[in-house]
Amino acid sequence: MAHLVYWTFSEIPSEMVDILVKDLKKYDKAIKDSVVRDEVGNPALEETKGVRKSSNAWIDGGNWVSGFVWYYIMKANRENFMYDIEGIDTNEIQYTEYQKGEYYDWHIDDDITRCMVNDNVLTSADNHGENIAILNGEYIRKLSFSIQLSDPEDYEGGELEFNVNNEERFFAPNKKGTVIIFDSRIQHRVREVKSGVRKSLVGWVVGPRWK
Repeated sequence: MAHLVYWTFSEIPSEMVDILVKDLKKYDKAIKDSVVRDEVGNPALEETKGVRKSSNAWIDGGNWVSGFVWYYIMKANRENFMYDIEGIDTNEIQYTEYQKGEYYDWHIDDDITRCMVNDNVLTSADNHGENIAILNGEYIRKLSFSIQLSDPEDYEGGELEFNVNNEERFFAPNKKGTVIIFDSRIQHRVREVKSGVRKSLVGWVVGPRWK
């Protein structure tokens, strides 16, 4: 039986994670406050209030980490999901940091509303590839992924929690190097960080819209 959430325990060696984190330091100047999208799909600070508080930078798909991540996506899809997928959404991966007091409330990464052609013209140039896909109604997010970059001892709180059909709640493992891949329609959140800093890589995998 397939599972809605799939993870591998510390498949990425701690030493490799350290190399990755060191490499990501070059994105420090690009880190800015995270936002959520409004009902039209544009990044909106107003809608972000009370929903999400964190910071992030975008890693271009040409970075070596993309191929690294794609291996685990294909492995999880082959062994569990078996979805029709095309690639990483917008060809970008999000490097995210949660400081003390920061969080991301309950949300889903995609739903049926994006399976329909969108007549609205999205204004943000930051996610041009995604905008085109949405406008054409061709691609939707099918899988989401999160890679744990921090040691659990580096922070308190900040658990990645899933809510499956309002029937089951559970935390994803937080061991450094763990790869978590899940159906983008599942409700999830990052609980408030009580102390320290939680670092992760997150992204989404798109494929042809559900039919």
